[in-house]
Amino acid sequence: MGALQLTPAEWLLAGLLIAVLVLQAWLLLRGGAAERRLREGLGDDLGDLMEQRLAARHRELLLDLHDGLGRQTDRIGEHARADRELLQRGLTAASLQLSRGMQALTQSVDGRLDTLSGQVNQRLDEGFRKTNETFASVMARLATIDEAQKKIDSLTTNVVSLQELLGDKRARGAFGEVQLENLVRNMLPPEAFAFQQVLPNGTRVDCLLTLPAPTGNVAVDAKFPLENYHRMFDDSLAELDRRAAQQAFRADVKRHVDAISTKYILPGSTADGAVMFLPAEAVFAELHAYHPEVVAYAQHKRVWIVSPTTLMAVLNTARAVMKDVETRKQIHVIQDALGKLAKDFQRFDERMAALARHIEQASRDVQEVHTSSRKISAHFRRIESVQLDEEDEGGAGNEEGGAGKFPVAGNPRGSATVAGGREGSPARFDAGQGLPAASSVSSDPF
Repeated sequence: MGALQLTPAEWLLAGLLIAVLVLQAWLLLRGGAAERRLREGLGDDLGDLMEQRLAARHRELLLDLHDGLGRQTDRIGEHARADRELLQRGLTAASLQLSRGMQALTQSVDGRLDTLSGQVNQRLDEGFRKTNETFASVMARLATIDEAQKKIDSLTTNVVSLQELLGDKRARGAFGEVQLENLVRNMLPPEAFAFQQVLPNGTRVDCLLTLPAPTGNVAVDAKFPLENYHRMFDDSLAELDRRAAQQAFRADVKRHVDAISTKYILPGSTADGAVMFLPAEAVFAELHAYHPEVVAYAQHKRVWIVSPTTLMAVLNTARAVMKDVETRKQIHVIQDALGKLAKDFQRFDERMAALARHIEQASRDVQEVHTSSRKISAHFRRIESVQLDEEDEGGAGNEEGGAGKFPVAGNPRGSATVAGGREGSPARFDAGQGLPAASSVSSDPF
């Protein structure tokens, strides 16, 4: 295809067309900006006007709402006062009526219950007598159980007196041994420990705890070297000397642990562990706070380090174990006593059921007496109404026919039939009584 060839006129026409398009685009852009400015101005004016109108309308609505709420509050208050007055009057009337009704009912019930008090009291006395016998038997069984408990306590408890705490008869000079002996005597019964006991290997242990299987005999050593411990805190010594005393203290403890493990842990004769008693809480705290490797070494050798406080916990645990063992030995006595107690309680339950039946029967009797009383009262009311009716009829007959009641000749206490004012309606009276005959009374059973 050859190159596009345009004439000068065509070039001029194309240039004019491009200029027109550019002018239209510029006008459109300018018109859009003007339109946006116009819309923004109109929006601001309309917003202010709407805000003013809304504020005025809001004030009007608030005033109307305030007035309406005030009127509604006044009406509610008036209705509430009227309701309170009406309720108060109703409650007062109901209270008076209920009080009168309760007073009448109380008097009626008291009168009727007095007639039954003798029989009810007799039955209750019999029931209480049987109940007391049952409780006496129960108390006897409980006394048996209490005696068995006392025997158990006597086997597991032996508390020394203050004199024994302050003065040791053996007069041993070692403070640790004296303190250990006092603690053990306070916590365990005599048959559960022995002091200065000779073991099968010929060594003498400060204290041997005789515990039930599978624990067995536990050796407790109370001899502990305190020289280097005191040197550790001696301010008169140099720092190097105190450090040397600290190392010597650790070495002393380890040697003492080795000696206890070798002498007091005997397979087949003692338990698989022994106890090293430290006489002071400060020594125990020093070891656990600053020398944990020594404590771990002792545990590896199965030597348990205790202080006076922790030894109390160990001995308390041992006493609980021994008490449990003794309780298991006496369990058959407790089971027998509980079996007898169960039988006594069964008899007590049967007697209580019988007493409940008697009380229920008494309640039914009260209801029946109450029913009879109501029927008797109804019969009396019928008799009174019949008597009044016949007296009215007799008076009318005397006025109209001139006839009345008169004695029968020869029989002053007899009865006579008197013709009333109405024909064919005779009335028969008991002589001298003025009451209607028994045939006129209802014969309904009570």
